[in-house]
Amino acid sequence: MDVYGLVGNPVGHSLSPPMHEAAYEALGMDAQYVTFEPETAAAAIAAAKTLGIQGLNVTIPFKRAVLEAVEPAPLADRIGAVNTVDLATDPPTGYNTDAIGLLRAFERHDAELSGTAVVVGAGGAGRAAAFALADEGLAVRIANRTVSRAEELAAAVGDDVATAGLDALPELLADADILVQATSVGMDEDGSPVPARALHADLTVLDAVYSPVETRLLRDARAAGAETIDGGWMLLYQGVAAFERWTDRDAPVEVMNRALRARLDGAV
Repeated sequence: MDVYGLVGNPVGHSLSPPMHEAAYEALGMDAQYVTFEPETAAAAIAAAKTLGIQGLNVTIPFKRAVLEAVEPAPLADRIGAVNTVDLATDPPTGYNTDAIGLLRAFERHDAELSGTAVVVGAGGAGRAAAFALADEGLAVRIANRTVSRAEELAAAVGDDVATAGLDALPELLADADILVQATSVGMDEDGSPVPARALHADLTVLDAVYSPVETRLLRDARAAGAETIDGGWMLLYQGVAAFERWTDRDAPVEVMNRALRARLDGAV
């Protein structure tokens, strides 16, 4: 039996197991997806290798710490975070499939990735979004509550990346084409870091928050006539990318999506 898994703390809430287990069943694979909560990222990698686990997803709080225990692929190294580890290589290779998941979510919705993108947040999801969108050739602007963190990220992404505090969002968004909300705002409260008045019909808005699926930002964006993409799509496609990396097989995307949506719908 092939074994894959997720390391983090906590992981009990994760929606990765039903997605991956559904894929294994659909393809008739003799495989299992497990979760565990190690004390350190290095301990997780060592234990996984000992147990013969072929691949790992990595979540909070280990996405940055695990860099010391793997050989990061170029994009993961630039982003400074790993969320997928291929244990079939020696040393294990670390990838960032959050960036891939973001781009595939936009592709799924036929969104044109051109012009100017505003990324709200400079944490893990914000870093992945900023690098991914800059690599696609968009002009990237980063807004963050703490401007110094936005400036630090901008310096890593490129010299022409603009930064600002959240109070500047109306000005940043006035002529923007893409908005990625990459903070946790909206997860535990019915709020949004983006003023509704700043949204307009020429935007495509992706909110990385997936629980709840329908966030305040997405409701406001839809009311303004913008195209909207919920965070479940980014979650789905980062999992799809991990599955394909580990197995070298095409993922049953629709099967994985149905399994994910069933859990997301139940969480609302």
